[in-house]
Amino acid sequence: MPLALLALAVGAFGLGTTEFVMMGLLPDVASDLGISIPTAGHLVSAYALGVVIGAPLLAAVTARMSRRKVLIGLMGLFVAGNALSALAPGEHWLLAARFLSGLPHGAFFGVGAVVATGMVAPERKARSVSLMFLGLTLANIAGVPVATLMGQHLGWRATFLGVSAIGLAAIASLALLIPHDHAHAPAVGLRRELVALKSVPVWLALGTTVAGFGALFSAYSYITPMLTDSAGYADSSVTLLLALFGVGATAGNLVGGRLADHSLRGTLFGGLTSLIVVLALFPVLMSAQWSAAVAVVLLGTAAFVTGSPLQLMVMEKASAAPSLASSANQAAFNLANAGGAWIGGLALAAGLGATSPALTGAALAVLGLGVAAVAAVVDRRRVDMSPGRERVVATHLPEQAEAVRY
Repeated sequence: MPLALLALAVGAFGLGTTEFVMMGLLPDVASDLGISIPTAGHLVSAYALGVVIGAPLLAAVTARMSRRKVLIGLMGLFVAGNALSALAPGEHWLLAARFLSGLPHGAFFGVGAVVATGMVAPERKARSVSLMFLGLTLANIAGVPVATLMGQHLGWRATFLGVSAIGLAAIASLALLIPHDHAHAPAVGLRRELVALKSVPVWLALGTTVAGFGALFSAYSYITPMLTDSAGYADSSVTLLLALFGVGATAGNLVGGRLADHSLRGTLFGGLTSLIVVLALFPVLMSAQWSAAVAVVLLGTAAFVTGSPLQLMVMEKASAAPSLASSANQAAFNLANAGGAWIGGLALAAGLGATSPALTGAALAVLGLGVAAVAAVVDRRRVDMSPGRERVVATHLPEQAEAVRY
């Protein structure tokens, strides 16, 4: 695998850290700015909104530019957003800075996935994407816990300055390791690229991402009360258990990338089926501390097995606009984050119990598997109806047959 994938992983590590660290810093930020914790929670939403808007927008605007320069520019925007977060004098300035920080997130992963797959042989494409995503999963193991501790001891502003430093390291790595390329001026323009996203298979792939990862976030958004109220863990143990989720996500990401190079759709079906089983067993697994710890690892593993297959599938279904489609998949991932958390919250609000978000997650995973199955049927029909495909049909004479195009 090319060393350049390391540069993409460093950038992904910074993006993953700044995306999830705010959840651990909410009490400190709220206290310092004199706002309530629910109000401070809008800072999480502001970042997600930046991802959803910035992912397709920046990918479309930069479609004709050198991808190396685009990646460096996106990380520059990331550094600026986090530095402004550290310097924000009040709530509204911090909201704007968090929105700015989220803008390059999806586009970086989208363009980075195209660069990663372009540097390897076709049979290693999924693996290359998984190695870039490795930075995102490692952020849950090391980046977020360390950044949270930094915020608790040095102040939350120091955390964002530290994340900015990671961004600067990513820029240096990208400049040093990513090969120089030329500006892209495809024969098709932006309008044609947008038309490529109208394809039914593309939207089915994006729908699978929303439902599949919505299943994850339906449960993961409320993992803390499950661990404390159902499994009986102390609040001080939750950080370590969340690191275990990162271990599972890292393992699932690497395994999924390797398996997807052999069977893309088979890996996707297997990952979603595993996710259904794990989430359905959550009420049982959360009844004891040892099994709850196992459940956290299994949740990360099952969910992230599907990451690389989904990213690659969207890119293949929109081959005329891979960067735009890949970035749109990251927007879908963040929609899954918001939607899954909302649906899981409805189950809790209905008084269905601490583990009820996991069961709603299982239902979402079933929906994702159904969408993936529909996509498989659509693909098969398109192949069967493609020009030049032949089949042999019997004529009225048993010993004769003729090839018929259809």
